[in-house]
Amino acid sequence: MGVKGMAIVLAVIFCATTIQGFPMFKAGRCLCIGPGVKAVKVADIEKVSIIHPSNNCDKTEVIVTLKAHKGRRCLNPKSKQANVIMKKVERMNFLRYQNV
Repeated sequence: MGVKGMAIVLAVIFCATTIQGFPMFKAGRCLCIGPGVKAVKVADIEKVSIIHPSNNCDKTEVIVTLKAHKGRRCLNPKSKQANVIMKKVERMNFLRYQNV
Protein backbone atom coordinates (compact mmCIF):
# COMPACT_ATOMS: atom_id res chain seq x y z
CA MET A 1 0.00 0.00 0.00
CA GLY A 2 1.38 3.35 -1.00
CA VAL A 3 1.48 6.62 0.80
CA LYS A 4 -1.77 7.75 -0.90
CA GLY A 5 -3.59 4.62 0.22
CA MET A 6 -2.37 5.03 3.78
CA ALA A 7 -3.46 8.68 3.81
CA ILE A 8 -6.95 7.72 2.59
CA VAL A 9 -7.30 4.99 5.22
CA LEU A 10 -6.23 7.38 7.98
CA ALA A 11 -8.65 10.05 6.73
CA VAL A 12 -11.55 7.56 6.73
CA ILE A 13 -10.71 6.37 10.25
CA PHE A 14 -10.43 9.97 11.47
CA CYS A 15 -13.82 10.89 9.95
CA ALA A 16 -15.47 7.78 11.40
CA THR A 17 -14.23 8.52 14.93
CA THR A 18 -15.24 12.18 14.67
CA ILE A 19 -18.74 11.47 13.36
CA GLN A 20 -19.38 8.74 15.96
CA GLY A 21 -19.61 11.38 18.70
CA PHE A 22 -22.32 13.47 17.01
CA PRO A 23 -25.97 12.88 17.94
CA MET A 24 -27.98 11.35 15.12
CA PHE A 25 -31.28 13.02 16.03
CA LYS A 26 -31.39 16.61 17.13
CA ALA A 27 -34.66 16.30 19.06
CA GLY A 28 -33.62 13.11 20.80
CA ARG A 29 -35.46 9.84 21.08
CA CYS A 30 -38.93 10.33 22.40
CA LEU A 31 -41.07 7.27 23.01
CA CYS A 32 -44.24 9.04 21.86
CA ILE A 33 -44.51 10.13 18.26
CA GLY A 34 -46.98 12.93 17.74
CA PRO A 35 -49.17 14.61 20.35
CA GLY A 36 -50.85 11.42 21.63
CA VAL A 37 -54.48 10.65 22.37
CA LYS A 38 -56.63 12.92 24.54
CA ALA A 39 -58.12 10.20 26.72
CA VAL A 40 -58.38 6.45 27.29
CA LYS A 41 -60.96 4.43 29.18
CA VAL A 42 -60.04 4.57 32.86
CA ALA A 43 -61.15 0.95 33.39
CA ASP A 44 -58.60 -0.21 30.79
CA ILE A 45 -55.58 1.43 32.48
CA GLU A 46 -53.17 -1.03 34.06
CA LYS A 47 -50.07 1.14 34.57
CA VAL A 48 -49.02 4.75 33.99
CA SER A 49 -45.49 5.95 33.26
CA ILE A 50 -44.59 9.63 33.31
CA ILE A 51 -41.32 10.51 31.64
CA HIS A 52 -40.13 14.03 32.31
CA PRO A 53 -37.98 16.02 29.84
CA SER A 54 -34.35 14.90 29.66
CA ASN A 55 -31.38 14.92 27.31
CA ASN A 56 -33.05 12.21 25.22
CA CYS A 57 -36.42 13.93 24.77
CA ASP A 58 -37.36 17.55 25.43
CA LYS A 59 -41.05 16.95 26.25
CA THR A 60 -43.07 15.32 29.01
CA GLU A 61 -44.50 11.95 28.00
CA VAL A 62 -47.43 10.16 29.63
CA ILE A 63 -47.48 6.49 28.61
CA VAL A 64 -50.44 4.35 29.62
CA THR A 65 -50.25 0.54 29.56
CA LEU A 66 -53.67 -0.98 28.96
CA LYS A 67 -55.10 -4.18 30.45
CA ALA A 68 -55.77 -7.39 28.52
CA HIS A 69 -52.72 -6.95 26.28
CA LYS A 70 -54.29 -4.01 24.43
CA GLY A 71 -50.90 -2.34 24.20
CA ARG A 72 -49.60 1.05 25.21
CA ARG A 73 -50.90 4.51 24.39
CA CYS A 74 -49.33 7.91 24.67
CA LEU A 75 -51.56 10.51 26.28
CA ASN A 76 -51.30 14.12 25.23
CA PRO A 77 -49.67 15.72 28.31
CA LYS A 78 -51.80 18.84 27.77
CA SER A 79 -55.09 16.93 27.88
CA LYS A 80 -57.38 17.06 30.90
CA GLN A 81 -57.06 13.32 31.65
CA ALA A 82 -53.25 13.44 31.48
CA ASN A 83 -53.17 16.39 33.91
CA VAL A 84 -55.42 14.53 36.35
CA ILE A 85 -53.24 11.40 36.10
CA MET A 86 -49.99 13.35 36.57
CA LYS A 87 -51.35 15.13 39.67
CA LYS A 88 -52.56 11.82 41.11
CA VAL A 89 -49.18 10.14 40.53
CA GLU A 90 -47.33 13.09 42.07
CA ARG A 91 -49.62 12.98 45.11
CA MET A 92 -49.11 9.22 45.49
CA ASN A 93 -45.33 9.64 45.26
CA PHE A 94 -45.42 12.47 47.80
CA LEU A 95 -47.45 10.38 50.25
CA ARG A 96 -45.19 7.36 49.74
CA TYR A 97 -42.09 9.37 50.67
CA GLN A 98 -43.95 11.10 53.49
CA ASN A 99 -44.52 7.77 55.28
CA VAL A 100 -40.87 6.71 55.12
